[in-house]
Amino acid sequence: MDSEIAANRSSIFDYKSVKEIYHEIQEVYLRDHRPWVIGYSGGKDSTTALQLIWYAILDLPEEQRQKKIYVISSDTLVETPVIIDYINDSLEKINEVAIQSKMPFEAVKLTPIISESFWVNLIGRGYPAPSKTFRWCTDRLKIKTADRFIIDRVTQYGEVVVVLGVRKSESATRAQVMNLHKIKDSVLSRHSRFPQAFVYTPIEDFSVDDVWSYLLQTPSPWGNNNRDLLALYKSAQAGECPLVVDDTTPSCGNSRFGCWVCTVVTKDKAMEALIDNGEEWLEPLLDFRNYLAETQIPDKKHLFREYKRMNGKVQYNRDGSGNIIRGPYKLEFCKELLTSLLQAQIQIRKNGPNPEFNLILPEELHEIRRMWQMNRGDWQDSLPEIYKEAIGEDLDWVKDDLGMFTSNEDNLMDQICANHDVPLKLVKKLLEAERQVQGMSRRSSIYSKIDDILSEEWRSEEEFTKKNISNLPAEV
Repeated sequence: MDSEIAANRSSIFDYKSVKEIYHEIQEVYLRDHRPWVIGYSGGKDSTTALQLIWYAILDLPEEQRQKKIYVISSDTLVETPVIIDYINDSLEKINEVAIQSKMPFEAVKLTPIISESFWVNLIGRGYPAPSKTFRWCTDRLKIKTADRFIIDRVTQYGEVVVVLGVRKSESATRAQVMNLHKIKDSVLSRHSRFPQAFVYTPIEDFSVDDVWSYLLQTPSPWGNNNRDLLALYKSAQAGECPLVVDDTTPSCGNSRFGCWVCTVVTKDKAMEALIDNGEEWLEPLLDFRNYLAETQIPDKKHLFREYKRMNGKVQYNRDGSGNIIRGPYKLEFCKELLTSLLQAQIQIRKNGPNPEFNLILPEELHEIRRMWQMNRGDWQDSLPEIYKEAIGEDLDWVKDDLGMFTSNEDNLMDQICANHDVPLKLVKKLLEAERQVQGMSRRSSIYSKIDDILSEEWRSEEEFTKKNISNLPAEV
């Protein structure tokens, strides 16, 4: 009944008071022993949901505030610096005030595992910049990080309630998805993937005006100034990048706060607006993002990307055009990207508010170095030199104790392969496969690895194109 009324009224407050909303939250909270996991992105919607819940629980007697409430925020490690600073400050305040007020809240910042981070995938593995047709980032950077936390809590408690600050009025698709998973005669919904998790959306019937009306009339209980949040939105003219917990929840797009490096959108209007409104120190990030976006221009892809896919095969578009579907970024271009990123980091540290700000973490650099050496034939071990040239100092690099090949072997092998007209990358890959099973008592896997390597396309792009130009198949 409430949702029907909401659909016909401009504001939820026309038919439901804030006290009634608090009462509903209290009823849901006290109904069972399932802990709550609140998705908090620092934006207006998630802030409204968290603030409503905080005041509702605060009204309960202390002895009834026993059920744990986790406040999780996903840091993709490529968040806009202005936003991540705001979120970090908010999480710190939430934990401080929760302890002082004897509230059951605990704020936790989630990050992707290093081997799945944005830079490890982009610069390490060579994944092309995300696009509308290949948005590999959302699952790895947001969904999986939230999933791991939810699964851990399910393992610990048996069941959980995930609280999201999402609204039906955001879009018809959002409303349809929310209604699809609704449990009959309940304010809870089924989680789209985890049967032991339920979803509660306390602001689902709020309009955007309701959100701002509540935030500007009700002070933040953990000490933030909600007018600062409004100013942040005005300066970026942005929407909110939600905590993404499944594939049905859209990630960022158009002029939304989110990852500063996002190339899914044509232009980063939020970043441009921040710069226009006085945050000029962010310009190196916008320049890098635009540089990355250029690699998606069809006529330029051959400059940046391998003509083979990651499995070593060549694949054509299904449209019959004869165009190759290009693979990962070339290693040399990945080196250029890393150099540009480190140079941007120097500028951000120099001109921004934090002289120690990292665009890329040391742990990511170590992982990229390992990948280049083991998977991409970088026997020159070029990453430490790239870092030293850009930053002017060394990291505490791991000394090779695994018998990695070096630049001496690289130079020698280059000469030998050239003399015998054998692809250098093929020999490197075969030797690396052998090195990885060296010393093992069971070596049966080496034969299938060698088979896979030899079945890859080892001709140069020019040789391959010349051979196949007269008889292009629809797909290889």
